[in-house]
Amino acid sequence: MDSETNVMTGTLLTMNAVSLADGAKRWLENPSKHRILHIFDDACNLVNADRDVLSIVNPEIGNGPFNLVLEESFQFSNHLNLDDNILVNGSRLTIGNLTISYSNAQRWNPVFHWKALRSRKEEIIARLKLLPFDSENEMLLRLSRSLSHAIVHADLPSARDSALKLAGLGIGLTPAGDDILMGAMHATWIVHPQITAESITQEMARAAAPLTTSLSGAWLMAAARGEAGSVWHALFDAFIHDENIYAPLSKILSVGETSGSDALTGFLSVFSTL
Repeated sequence: MDSETNVMTGTLLTMNAVSLADGAKRWLENPSKHRILHIFDDACNLVNADRDVLSIVNPEIGNGPFNLVLEESFQFSNHLNLDDNILVNGSRLTIGNLTISYSNAQRWNPVFHWKALRSRKEEIIARLKLLPFDSENEMLLRLSRSLSHAIVHADLPSARDSALKLAGLGIGLTPAGDDILMGAMHATWIVHPQITAESITQEMARAAAPLTTSLSGAWLMAAARGEAGSVWHALFDAFIHDENIYAPLSKILSVGETSGSDALTGFLSVFSTL
């Protein structure tokens, strides 16, 4: 029986989740009204009344701040519809005819060991200053530089102003301006002590998140909590273990059409300002 017939006949489908991020756990424990936000071949995003997002993803995508990672690959677009009902019951999430059990899912902590990175800050700066960064959009590059200057000097009003200008700038589910903000936030956690980094990133997220898409806003709020996706964790691990950084950089660059490269622009811009 093909997937289209499964949907039409109401055949029940059951999947297991192997990994559950902290943000996903919070979403599943929140009783507020929820709905499907996006359906893709390899992922499905749900959103609740608080604009918090839960991303159900295939293992190829892997862990993220609000990801629930399935044990096996699943083609969501063949089985789900945007108007499907959603039910959370115990350790089971049901969307239409699909039920996902996360009772045995391992917790994944999206918060990196920023203290370990800060202890190697000078080495990281030296390595990153050798990398070129650019953007085809001169306005984005100019705004990124203004943001980086504000971050380096811990100028909260200017960081907020730059965040307001970058928020939602561009097209797509995560506009380029938001990706730049996220990358810059990751850099902030490395170049500043924790209390300073929290103040700057939270100020940026509070300003930008309401002005952009629900998905992009969720990524910004996660970055303000010191959370990052697995591709960024791989880069940070390479810094700590003094490993080659080009493989993890390539994986970041491969995210989306330009999301990865835009995020790296924001990240590298901060270090070039030091």
